[in-house]
Amino acid sequence: MYEPKHVELVHWIKQETKSLNINNVTRTMAYLEYYRRNPEIHWSLLAHMVSRNAGWNMTDLKGEFLPKLLSEEERNYYFMWLERGNWLIFQDAFPQLLLYEASKLDRNPLFHLLKDLSVSSFMRPIWKEFWANGNSSKLTMALIINEQNYIESRIVQNDFFKEKVLNKTAFALQDRLNLNYILFPTERKGNDSIMLGDIVHDFTQLEKRITIGKRLYSILFHYPTHLESIFSWATEKRHSGSRKDYWDHLFTDVRESIPGRLYNPHIHECELKQGVPKIYSPSLHFAWKEIVHEPPAVFDWFQQTNASPNLTPVFVEDGYLIKKKYCKSIEKLSLAVYMKKAIFERR
Repeated sequence: MYEPKHVELVHWIKQETKSLNINNVTRTMAYLEYYRRNPEIHWSLLAHMVSRNAGWNMTDLKGEFLPKLLSEEERNYYFMWLERGNWLIFQDAFPQLLLYEASKLDRNPLFHLLKDLSVSSFMRPIWKEFWANGNSSKLTMALIINEQNYIESRIVQNDFFKEKVLNKTAFALQDRLNLNYILFPTERKGNDSIMLGDIVHDFTQLEKRITIGKRLYSILFHYPTHLESIFSWATEKRHSGSRKDYWDHLFTDVRESIPGRLYNPHIHECELKQGVPKIYSPSLHFAWKEIVHEPPAVFDWFQQTNASPNLTPVFVEDGYLIKKKYCKSIEKLSLAVYMKKAIFERR
């Protein structure tokens, strides 16, 4: 039997999580604000940056290029898939973060309440160990593993999303055009900025997703100068969902191009030719309406597997400076739009 204050705490955590899990912008900013209060929880900043990228992927579906390559139905289903995954991770992870914060305020570990928040049994000893030794890296590895296992059956192996998204053109296009970059922008110095990050391949494979999560953590937290610059950028640039947030010399949240006109490639090394319109990248609130989600299926992934999760971190020593590669992916996407439109117009 729990004390009344613990019953109230569980109820408050559920309500607070729900109130912040409205859309990609609200949950992305909630991760950042939490990290500012609790910088020892490295995963929260990592989640903030990855969630920013999810928002950019969502608005790309209504931006300059993808509406010219994909049908409206494909784009709608793809958004639903991105949004559902973003929502699921937040509703599972954020209650854990709030319970840890409540434990700090109470000066007493309250992790016996994780079960009442439907958190996997995998995470319960992890949080207790973190309370004792404060190993931020190990906690981050565990949260990465937990969240990727959490969404595995609920969205990646979900029959509906397999049929409507994962087996469709919209998903295959990402790998073909190298659109799967996770970007970590940094503070701009003069007219230049460093872009860190990595590219995601084989998203449907659980171990590949876990590995990319570990790699992103290494890129973000093992280089103090980069971490400081990324965090400064994140706190200064409130997330809107538009790619204008990080490169306003290239992207705009107000459409400048004329609909229906043949699109000519005019991007080279992430610079626009003089006099040509910027690339349209709308804000999230303008691109998509809010979705009311169905509650997720309740079961513990850890009790359904014999695998022993690998909590060993991955260290990335090079290859994380990706500005040139990312710029090439934009050029390829622009060219794909041009080629499709040009062939169509000639018929």
